[in-house]
Amino acid sequence: MTLKKDLSERDICTKYIIPALKNSGWDIEKQVREEVYFTDGKIYIKGNKSKRGIRKRADYILYYKPNIPVAIIEAKRNEKSISFGIQQALEYSDILDIPIAYSSNGDGFYEHDKTLSSGKIERKLPLQDFPSPGELWERYKKYKGISGKEQEEIISHAYYYDLTSYQPRYYQQIAINRTVEAIARGQNRILLVMATGTGKTYTAFHIIYRLWKNKIKKRILFLADRNALIDQTKRGDFKPFQDRMTVIRKKKIDKAYEIYLALYQGLTNYNEDKDAYKKFSPDFFDMVVVDECHRGSAAADSAWREILEYFHSATQIGLTATPKETKEISNIEYFGEPIYTYSLKQGIDDGFLAPYKVVRVGINIDLEGWRPEVGKTDKNGNIVKDRIYNTKDFDRNLIIDERTTLVAKRVSEYLKRTDRFSKTIIFCVDIDHAERMRITLTNENNDLAKKNYKYIMRITGDEPIGKKELDNFINPEETYPVIATTSKLMTTGIDAQTCKLIVLESNIQSMT
Repeated sequence: MTLKKDLSERDICTKYIIPALKNSGWDIEKQVREEVYFTDGKIYIKGNKSKRGIRKRADYILYYKPNIPVAIIEAKRNEKSISFGIQQALEYSDILDIPIAYSSNGDGFYEHDKTLSSGKIERKLPLQDFPSPGELWERYKKYKGISGKEQEEIISHAYYYDLTSYQPRYYQQIAINRTVEAIARGQNRILLVMATGTGKTYTAFHIIYRLWKNKIKKRILFLADRNALIDQTKRGDFKPFQDRMTVIRKKKIDKAYEIYLALYQGLTNYNEDKDAYKKFSPDFFDMVVVDECHRGSAAADSAWREILEYFHSATQIGLTATPKETKEISNIEYFGEPIYTYSLKQGIDDGFLAPYKVVRVGINIDLEGWRPEVGKTDKNGNIVKDRIYNTKDFDRNLIIDERTTLVAKRVSEYLKRTDRFSKTIIFCVDIDHAERMRITLTNENNDLAKKNYKYIMRITGDEPIGKKELDNFINPEETYPVIATTSKLMTTGIDAQTCKLIVLESNIQSMT
């Protein structure tokens, strides 16, 4: 006869925890997820090799409805005490934004309840007294400040799902739920901070879908500041909206749709006295979602900010990877404190973002500055002003061809040492600098450029041929282009998963 003390953790789950949940009214198929891995495991790099760290795993997560978790359970062998797993459960509950945590060794449950405002927040429960779904849902609503049937209907509305959709990552689920809950409570200015590459647009889609499908927000405007972002959004995450969605182009307004995608600049300067957005009434949109809100929309005197103020009655959600706080620009002043932040460090620690290796290249004139000798003239024969020039001047106020050549040589040498077909983005000061860099790199890599001129391409906003190649650059199935020189076009969230090398050839004043 096997003693309870000798049972494995899996046996404890099967023989005691699952029956207790069933007896309390939990639907094991729909409301209980077992062995839930919620991180991918940090990537560690050693030389040219990499390996994954340990993935975080919860034994059980209990959901009132799909993607709305209300409790977490950590199971332990019976030889451990009933409360042995509670600290692990609490660590995971903090990460996953779950208010109630349990530990169990098969003798009963040990509960830690964050929803209680007074009294004992920890207690032991017999196996037969595990709370029902309805009881935990009532505690969850109290914890989230949700009251009344209308608010409950808003926060419990289903996520989008079809056979091709995938489960949101845990941090996306938190961002979506917190935003919907804040709107249900009547909050109309919301800021989400999520690192580049963590799926801000996917998160925005689910927020919009749940509120739109529930008819809480019937007409929505999604604002971005790059055509590439708008096109990517329409073809990708927002595809389920299909015939309910339109892109505002060339300031042409059609009021027959429900979901509108637009550039900030596409709605302003319609003519001298009327902007295109004023073709809509101020109360036309129920919700405005502002992608990359740290850019133009953050400045109080920005023309883009006028759009937000015009639609002031709409719920407005700001999405950013890098919130700005300066004397002139403030995300928080307009949107308020972020209701959720998922940082670059968290993304790397969880294994959802790749770690990066910084290669610093010191060019002598960058480090020491450059001063022209007396009587130095430029290509046009004009005297170069006598002063010390530094990185803020190069390729903006002063162009030194030898410096561009040196940078192109260093980049080419690095690729030759590693992989000449590693997708590479070179961020330049402006469009002219991007073109000079393209020319120089073409000459440095003439063997591959002769085989296919698309080996190196300038992808900037003013050049239609290069812009058409952006999709090929970010497509894992396409070899060309390999090297893209750009200035501003690719700085805001282009999904280039195959990119291996990023070259900052402009004066970036932000570590992030």
